[in-house]
Amino acid sequence: MRASSTYLSRYASSSDNLRKVLRRKLVRRLAGETAAVSDEHAALVDSVVASFVELGLLDDEAYAEARLNSLRRRGAPSRQIAAKLANRGVDAETVARAIAADPVSDRQAALRYAQRRRLGPFRIRDRAERRERDLAAMVRAGFSLADALAAIDATDDPTD
Repeated sequence: MRASSTYLSRYASSSDNLRKVLRRKLVRRLAGETAAVSDEHAALVDSVVASFVELGLLDDEAYAEARLNSLRRRGAPSRQIAAKLANRGVDAETVARAIAADPVSDRQAALRYAQRRRLGPFRIRDRAERRERDLAAMVRAGFSLADALAAIDATDDPTD
């Protein structure tokens, strides 16, 4: 119980991610006795996570929304956000609801990404010569070709 409250005081987490963290901690603690977590220990971890959810200390919806907002500020596309949230154990339905409720479009996120990386209209010099490389960087980051083209071919400093 103390380990989970300490972890949550330092990091935002989904319920599944906290479950994974606590199981890893148990494996390290029990390394001398057994290599795997027993059913009894797994049930204890599940009960701790369930009690934290019941108390409102763990909320996957709030976590997904906060993580989505953080990633959008960095200019992350919806595909990347969905993958990162799924990696943290947020179920697909919660991810889909969070992305659907997000007011920022992928096109706006693409502009933010281009600004942060100084691509396209935010490049100081050699803009035309670097266009293909900038497009490739945007597509590798997870943006659709249409969104990448819109961001790279935008007018000078579209944030004005």
